[in-house]
Amino acid sequence: MHATLPLLKKIRFPALRRARLATLQVNLGYRCNQSCLHCHVNAGPHRTEMMDAATLGLIPQVLAARGLDTLDLTGGAPELHDGFRSLVQAARAQGVRVIDRCNLTILFEPGQQGLAAFLAAQQVEIVASLPCYSSANVDRQRGDGVFDLSIAALRQLNALGYGQAGSGLLLNLVYNPQGAALPPDQQALQADYKRELLAHFGIVFNDLFALANMPIQRFGSTLVSKGTFASYMALLQSSHQPGNLPGVMCRSTVSVDWQGWLSDCDFNQQLGLGLGTSGVQRHLRDLLKADLQDQPIHVAGHCFGCTAGQGSSCGGALEA
Repeated sequence: MHATLPLLKKIRFPALRRARLATLQVNLGYRCNQSCLHCHVNAGPHRTEMMDAATLGLIPQVLAARGLDTLDLTGGAPELHDGFRSLVQAARAQGVRVIDRCNLTILFEPGQQGLAAFLAAQQVEIVASLPCYSSANVDRQRGDGVFDLSIAALRQLNALGYGQAGSGLLLNLVYNPQGAALPPDQQALQADYKRELLAHFGIVFNDLFALANMPIQRFGSTLVSKGTFASYMALLQSSHQPGNLPGVMCRSTVSVDWQGWLSDCDFNQQLGLGLGTSGVQRHLRDLLKADLQDQPIHVAGHCFGCTAGQGSSCGGALEA
């Protein structure tokens, strides 16, 4: 795989500092039942990296110590971690909002019976990747049969109340472009998704998040192989909107890897860039006492993926 960090370090990005920490985004491990081209963590069925019990046990303590609002669980498929359900229950018992970044097909994996009902009972917000409302495009990006399973999962979630008006159960979908292009206008695309999924499958959902593909890991390596890395970076830089800077996720979120090490965002985590610019590695346990507000954020060329055009974050477009 081609390393993109040396290329990204050559590209300057505006300096950023942290605001109040509100969200703990935790990668529970890289094991996943899918292997997607755009996946910036290179997750897949054969990955074995998973968070240990001691590190997992620190998460509720940190949520309480820092008075955090949100626990954002990701992977891999976070649901494949043996401690996923107990962690969700512990966070919800503290009144913390929990987000599950779900690939939908996980609902049909062996051992995941009752997962959808569990998420509903705990009022977990689901952020589910569905890169298109047509089967051909989804299967091309995620594998044969993924679209049909995703539709079945969405129907199951709708039946439990997810996406339904007044239920309080939030179901948000995620769109990624097929290649080296910026995502289209989020609001217009959301209208298309809502119309097509309702008309053809009877599916409803709350919001669509349109995310840019980051030039790192599997996707970044593909760009280098195709000779399009430079042109994609030029697109991101030329589309930079300074007004998006105050809303980028790294200002209010800290990313935790499967070993408990901290980074400013999930993308920095995958590039091996630790929290801040001091060069001192910080661990989840440090958050029991540390206040990160106003600390510098580690930036490089890939950060233009979050500020280009309408902007892009784990919560969708920033819309400067």
